[in-house]
Amino acid sequence: MQRRVVVRRSPVHGRGVFALRALEPGERILEYKGELIAWKTAVRQYRKQGASGHTWFFGLSDGRVIDGGQRGNSARWLNHSCNANCEAVEIDDRVFIHASAAIASGDELFLDYQLMTDEPHDDEIRLCYVCRCGALGCRGTMLVASDA
Repeated sequence: MQRRVVVRRSPVHGRGVFALRALEPGERILEYKGELIAWKTAVRQYRKQGASGHTWFFGLSDGRVIDGGQRGNSARWLNHSCNANCEAVEIDDRVFIHASAAIASGDELFLDYQLMTDEPHDDEIRLCYVCRCGALGCRGTMLVASDA
């Protein structure tokens, strides 16, 4: 089977995932893999790393988390964009990344992270989740629109 994506340096942030061939809307591209853990475990791991710790947590609807930093794959390098071309589809304990628009060979793949926090959204919290996607209509944050 021909590889569909590659991880390389991203102009948006650090590393990113890029299409090696054209991808059609609705096409399943890859699975977000990693260790399945409880949310409390994820929080504990994050606190150990400190406030500036980088995580690859993907929250599931049942409150558990896929930790892409443990036994993860290239999906953990998907960057955020307010104008994403991919979407995450949760099926049971698994998350699949599907194209939500036509993606040309060489294009970077993006998810809209739609992050939520328990903390009040003061300037310090907003600064932690600032968006640098540069997309048309960028909302300036990786937080879910209603939390921004």
